[in-house]
Amino acid sequence: MSVKTFAAIAVGSYELSMKIFEFSGKNRMHQIDMLGRRIDLGSDTYAYGKISAEKVDELCRTLKEFTEIMKAYKVDEYKAYGTSAIRETENAAIVLDQIAQRTGIRIESLSNSEQHFLDYKSVASKGEDYRKIIEDKTAILEIGGGSIQISLFDNDTLVSTQNLLLGVLRIQEYLNRFRVKRSNRENFITEMAMAQLDNYKKLYLKDREIRNLIVIDDYFSPWVIKKAGGEQNRVVVAREIFYKALEQLRGENPARLSVALDIPEEKVPLMFVSGVLIGLLAELMDVKQIWMPGVTLCDGIAYEYAEKQKLLRGEHDFERDIVACAMNMNKRYMGSRKRAEALENISVTIFNSLKKIHGLGSRELLYLRLASILQECGKFISMMNIGESSYQIVMATEMIGLSHQEREIVANVVRFNHSKFIYYSGRNDVCGLDREAYLTVAKLTAILRLANGLDRSHKQKLKGLKASLKESQLILSADTTEDITLEKGFFEERSEFFQEVFSIEPVLKQKKEI
Repeated sequence: MSVKTFAAIAVGSYELSMKIFEFSGKNRMHQIDMLGRRIDLGSDTYAYGKISAEKVDELCRTLKEFTEIMKAYKVDEYKAYGTSAIRETENAAIVLDQIAQRTGIRIESLSNSEQHFLDYKSVASKGEDYRKIIEDKTAILEIGGGSIQISLFDNDTLVSTQNLLLGVLRIQEYLNRFRVKRSNRENFITEMAMAQLDNYKKLYLKDREIRNLIVIDDYFSPWVIKKAGGEQNRVVVAREIFYKALEQLRGENPARLSVALDIPEEKVPLMFVSGVLIGLLAELMDVKQIWMPGVTLCDGIAYEYAEKQKLLRGEHDFERDIVACAMNMNKRYMGSRKRAEALENISVTIFNSLKKIHGLGSRELLYLRLASILQECGKFISMMNIGESSYQIVMATEMIGLSHQEREIVANVVRFNHSKFIYYSGRNDVCGLDREAYLTVAKLTAILRLANGLDRSHKQKLKGLKASLKESQLILSADTTEDITLEKGFFEERSEFFQEVFSIEPVLKQKKEI
């Protein structure tokens, strides 16, 4: 039985951590070591916009130590990711290049949605415990140094996800800057947080019932887990017990608490900020219980790696969550679900029939599905400028699991479905896309335009559409007795760009004429 050893490295706002895992043929992920070093990058980024040279030196020294440890464990592969402290620093490219040159470790900067998608997967790595809770009405609260992410689930399906700039280090920086007295800290945090949370409640909670709150954080959760004395993935506490734990933090002297918990004294205020935020969300949602699985970003990094390498058989369909996010966006901007589903089905049918031609994979098929669902969301803003308005909505809305470039691809497919296509000159990029991404946009746009023409009446007349590739023609067969004169007309009009992109002539045939 072959065993694979993998290292997951997370460069967080407050701590640099590494977990080493073993994967065997038993479809299980086993953690064999965990290391953490406190390096407060967030304070530099959130206060000054840049990471200082001293912090970069400290980061490089620690990463060199990590490389030696990886050698000792004979690690086969590693992945290293940076979170908001890296993402938001003005000199990120310079810092990451220095680290690579000095340590040999290449750190990738995660977008906000990518980071929280990995956090979400870290919870999923808990298997049965996760499945039992997520099947009910559940919220996941991820607390980072720069922001918090709130994701709502119902019947194992993602309903919405939103990011708020209420991270622990960001709030602590304000507490320090405004010299807030210790006796007034909780009131300050509450007022600062509720200014955003009240709006969140009006927009996303309304009459929605939330029974469980899953908390992912590096500050308050580890203390509660240690205090509970149980296994990390078994710490489920009632709301009343949580409030008692928070009460202890309110009254305890930071120096004494530091000794009792064997943690640096400067971490105690951060625990308090995190605890207050959890308490506010628990009260806002009126949850019955809080689950603290004790996972970190490293668990999510390892879980995703194992999925891609087929070392684990994941039971949760994460792609379905991304599509559900798009469907909820479509609903929010008053789109038709039937229309979105019809376009998605037609687009997927055409995509699958062209597999030998387009050279695209399952990820690109996901982009097409998302664009099909969101292609008319801009009507909410402007009926005259649908393409540009739809582009702006997609780019302004976080879609969990998509990188910035992936969102750019989807947004441009949506835009060019309605507006004139911009050609790539080779001298400059198109909307921030490189040549490969541009070609993906061109191919997906050609497919979506054709699909859009086939439902031009918005009456879903071609539900049983079939597609087959025959030499230089794409035969689309419609088994319908309805009048499709309008669809035929727009199909022919939109065939020109499709033929230009694929060198394939699309032909529409109606099996049952009226």
